[in-house]
Amino acid sequence: MSNELSNVRNIGIVAHIDAGKTTTTERILFYTGKIHKHGDVHDGNTTTDFMVQERERGITIQSAAISCEWKGVSINIIDTPGHVDFTMEVERSLRVLDGAVCVFCAVGGVQPQSETVWRQADRYNVPRIAFVNKMDRMGADFARVVDELRTKLKANACPVELPIGREDSFKGVVDLVNMKAVVYDADAEGRQFSVTDVPADMKDDAELARAELVEKVADLDEGVMESFLEKGDLAAEELVPAIRRLVVAGRFVPVLCGTSLRDKGVQPLLDAICDYLPSPADRPPVSATDLKSGEAVTRRQDASELLTALVFKIATDPYVGRLFFVRVYAGVLKRGANAYNPRTKKRERIMKIVRLFADAQTEVEELRAGDIGAVVGLKECTTGDTLCSEMKPCHLERIIAPQPVMFLAIEPKSSADKDKLVESMQALAAEDPTCQFREDEETGQTILSGMGELHLEILVDRLKREFKCAANVGKPMVSYLETVTTPSRAVFTFDRELGGKRHAVTLTIEVRPLERGAGRKVTLSREFKTLVPERRLQECVEQGLEDGIATGVLARYPMTDLEAECVSAEIVDPEVSDEVAFRSAAVMGFRETAEKAAPEFLEPIMKLEISTPPESVGEVLGDLNSRRGTVLDMEQRGDMQIVHAKVPLAKLFGYSTAIRSLTKGRASYSMEPDQFEPAPPSVKEEILSK
Repeated sequence: MSNELSNVRNIGIVAHIDAGKTTTTERILFYTGKIHKHGDVHDGNTTTDFMVQERERGITIQSAAISCEWKGVSINIIDTPGHVDFTMEVERSLRVLDGAVCVFCAVGGVQPQSETVWRQADRYNVPRIAFVNKMDRMGADFARVVDELRTKLKANACPVELPIGREDSFKGVVDLVNMKAVVYDADAEGRQFSVTDVPADMKDDAELARAELVEKVADLDEGVMESFLEKGDLAAEELVPAIRRLVVAGRFVPVLCGTSLRDKGVQPLLDAICDYLPSPADRPPVSATDLKSGEAVTRRQDASELLTALVFKIATDPYVGRLFFVRVYAGVLKRGANAYNPRTKKRERIMKIVRLFADAQTEVEELRAGDIGAVVGLKECTTGDTLCSEMKPCHLERIIAPQPVMFLAIEPKSSADKDKLVESMQALAAEDPTCQFREDEETGQTILSGMGELHLEILVDRLKREFKCAANVGKPMVSYLETVTTPSRAVFTFDRELGGKRHAVTLTIEVRPLERGAGRKVTLSREFKTLVPERRLQECVEQGLEDGIATGVLARYPMTDLEAECVSAEIVDPEVSDEVAFRSAAVMGFRETAEKAAPEFLEPIMKLEISTPPESVGEVLGDLNSRRGTVLDMEQRGDMQIVHAKVPLAKLFGYSTAIRSLTKGRASYSMEPDQFEPAPPSVKEEILSK
């Protein structure tokens, strides 16, 4: 493969569940010659869905990295999950990618998870192209999907292809850039196609669509405006680089179409990936923070720069152990060399470097700027850590994991298995930041938290199959949060004798509510820092406040959307006002202060999109009302009615069975986390009475 940075594409395939991401990835591998026979999701034999759980369920659970080559361009692809429970996999993949292919179902259009992944791509300024898949399905409507891209996602989307035929008669695409038709041989698995003139019955539509494309590009790109005004048109040689500039700048989204399952439209998609999506050289320098000065610094994506790389994922391989997925932004990561971890302030020895092809690895000597690969043998790295040069250490922005919304109690079958269960859950938590576990102080139970019922089901299944942990598992329950609603201030004195030694200090603590979604904030006032200049004692107070926030005051749920500040301190004596005193006073003082700040529960709210036959709308709306749901709007999509609503997660257990029963199996739904909102008094009473 070429090592030229301009001939590298680091892309992700992202979409709503069942839009065809994995099938599209499989066809890409097939047509680039990486595999000689393509698999299918329903057969459980695709390259990127290699986990047992993925093949059994026909869904993607973990993002998988693969590499291929098309017309001299090296393409590193990450195939991501579409299910809402595994949104963290998409988040950390988009964090390190240079471009994305967003796949949309030609029937479903822009669906809830489509909006989620689009917002994630916006957050990381990832340039993207759109691929409207499943053009062969009944109800496929290319024009409607393009319109939804513009209205729902506010994307500056414009077709660069038009479908030839629709539904069963779909047989190819019109390339609007070159004004040629690409027609596929129905019996050749997409390997044979002919490039011909545009069909006569599509000539007018194609010319109108090309005129719109050219006009839109010329209007946005000053480089071709003069040529457009002079000739009223743009040649393909001018149009392709202009589209590329606009895509790289995030100002334009080319829309292509096809049907991956029926092997049509994938080769033009590969051409578009190479022609329009950016190489690492096209992306701006990566921003980091200098470890010593705390100032912002940048690193050019070049091998001549100092090493700067991000560990964005951890996976466990049964043969080689832990794999640390890394994206190298600058410099060169070499086998046998040292890399510095600014979080732990320790060196890490790079023992082995591999390139990835799903669950297979190829050992290499180095990864250069722009490369994605994996390192084996790191000791203390976690997801989001930076590996850099020790000469000028810096750290990249960490990857933020969403808050788990569901939990269950889990315990070993026998006391002899307890240590093994804890070790196994630690391994899962290291791989997946949205998997969290803790021991409940009151009940002594081990609590496993995740992003939903399916996520927890997969985690438990992996514990039993991969880690051979026999465990008893409770029912999934909603993971509430706690917050405060009014400011509060309290003075707390800790004065106790522990282990024959006195520990005493008095702290003044303030707790203030923050706006919804702001998270939690721990601060120390200037007065406190003046009174207690020792950093070790300041850290004890910060840790104590963090511990208090993490364990809550109403029912041991974590707290959020609040600020806890230690305002001042009264030191009894340096001998007795030690680390134990400061930390204990911070924890207990925070709880006392928070209890006076009118604490309340926050419950997770889900956004639902329900597709139902019109005759069942009444039953669906009545059921939503009984679940404390709020209907946002309704729309007609083909012969189905689409209902958009918000419903508390606690009321959605067993919803798939209920909606099938209400609509005689004809309705379907999808959901995504929306936000946490204050729980009503009845819910608060129910939680506190348990």
